[in-house]
Amino acid sequence: MHAYPSGRRVETSRAWTAVRRFGGPVADELFLVSRPAEGPADAARQAEAVYEAILDALAAEDAGPEAIVGETVFLRGIRDHLPAVHSVRSAMLAATATTFIGQAPLAKDALLEVAVAAVVPRRSAHDMTRPGARATVRRLGDETSLHVGNVVGSGRDAFAEAYDMFRVAGDVVAEAGMQFTDVVRTWIHVRDIGRDYDALNRARRQFFRDRGIERLPASTGVQGIPPSDAHAFSMSLHAIASPRPLAITPMSAPSMNEAWSYGADFSRGLRVAGANGVTLHVSGTASIDEAGRTAHVGDFPAQVDRMLQNIGSLLERQGATFADVVSGVTYVRDADDAPALRSILRARGLDGFPCALVETPLCRREMLCEAEVVAMLPAASATA
Repeated sequence: MHAYPSGRRVETSRAWTAVRRFGGPVADELFLVSRPAEGPADAARQAEAVYEAILDALAAEDAGPEAIVGETVFLRGIRDHLPAVHSVRSAMLAATATTFIGQAPLAKDALLEVAVAAVVPRRSAHDMTRPGARATVRRLGDETSLHVGNVVGSGRDAFAEAYDMFRVAGDVVAEAGMQFTDVVRTWIHVRDIGRDYDALNRARRQFFRDRGIERLPASTGVQGIPPSDAHAFSMSLHAIASPRPLAITPMSAPSMNEAWSYGADFSRGLRVAGANGVTLHVSGTASIDEAGRTAHVGDFPAQVDRMLQNIGSLLERQGATFADVVSGVTYVRDADDAPALRSILRARGLDGFPCALVETPLCRREMLCEAEVVAMLPAASATA
């Protein structure tokens, strides 16, 4: 038996916030998702409500805004709403690794939804933070953790731009004194996934071959609108390094095949045994079967069930369950399926942890839903 992460939800007239806390020997790790309460309001007022709720939630956990290491801001209309949201955010929070992406929240009338990860070290003398608009470096004990948001590239076509995005990401990682082999998690947003997903996969495979990347990061690749109209792709990432060898192993499950077998070079998940515990990074996971085919085409509830079965199988093989999940994102192709999704999650007891719910097209037209999660275990509780 092991202790599960603690969590709570806070609802006010202005915002809804979910919080999950994992206590380890080195630090407390906090995961939050906040969205405005339903009701018409402009983007600035909704952003004020969300960031006030985030600051209040952090304060209730004896943490301040300086504890934030990573943030994703999901925007209904990135071109229309980003300027106001960015202005409010900058006035209320310090610069940190932030990803702004155009993916519409499923909550009615919500113009934004914000997911935050924060770390509260037990001994500040062992903590070093170097914040910035694109990257945050956090040192806990002998481990260095890097969070990077909204990396973009340039090029004459989609392949060249995607490859250059990985090159730029590698430069950012190197600036932190790390290597791309230290990257454990990526999030890749494609402006037009139907048009450019193949080019992304070819560019990623070529970059990994050129850099000798053999242990594939966990990853999510979905449609999302980058902040600038000039870019077709945007990537965020998380890396971890230590002078001592870290136990980092790929996760797999018998209910689905490996993604690299059909040209998508990422691991189904990565198990990272760190000083503060074991983190399970589960990649974006959909309703696929053992051969990599989409299961239950046209049946949304059945696809949600298979998606959860696949995630549950990945967790189970690491000695974890959904009770160990601390954060997640669920992507839905059609917002009309939101009520059915919420009903299924509620029936499964999965509506209590911080999980952003957004609408976006997925890598296959027939895929109706996809989810990613992070779970955490005490080091002594995890299986190899």
